[in-house]
Amino acid sequence: MRTLKAVLLIMISVSSLTACGQKMVQSGTYNFMLKTLLKNDVPVISAKEANKDKSSFVFLDSREKPEFEVSHIKNATWVGFDDFDINRLKGISKNQKIIVYCSVGARSEKITEKLVNAGYQNIHNMYGGIFEWVNEGFPVYNMQGKQTDQVHAYSKTWGIWLKKGQKVYE
Repeated sequence: MRTLKAVLLIMISVSSLTACGQKMVQSGTYNFMLKTLLKNDVPVISAKEANKDKSSFVFLDSREKPEFEVSHIKNATWVGFDDFDINRLKGISKNQKIIVYCSVGARSEKITEKLVNAGYQNIHNMYGGIFEWVNEGFPVYNMQGKQTDQVHAYSKTWGIWLKKGQKVYE
């Protein structure tokens, strides 16, 4: 509860900053928010590291289906969060290199934890999630497999962390 209050306080403070402070928001406040929000009890990978070797990873999207349908990392497998079902990983070896992501890394951290407990060996949570992926300039794709600028920003409160792309809320 204390952590959630701290994150909300940070988010309220950040939303009132002017455009000239955006660089500081992304590097300092964003990382502070993530460090407050995440437990960091599972292996973590940055968006930059994930992109460097993306062809060797299976990407799992732990956002809700409408978020995934707006855009996702190319060839990502949707596994969900609220209705997560490990059976959605059929055909993915427990030794496969896997990266789990969500919007900022909180939901994916919980799914990564479940997969570690289920015996998956080479699995990472992507720090900063799809927001960080897009903010770094890496592409996302729609359900037709076409590159898009649209990103589901989860909510207007969380959307402040998405600095690039076109925010979608529905």
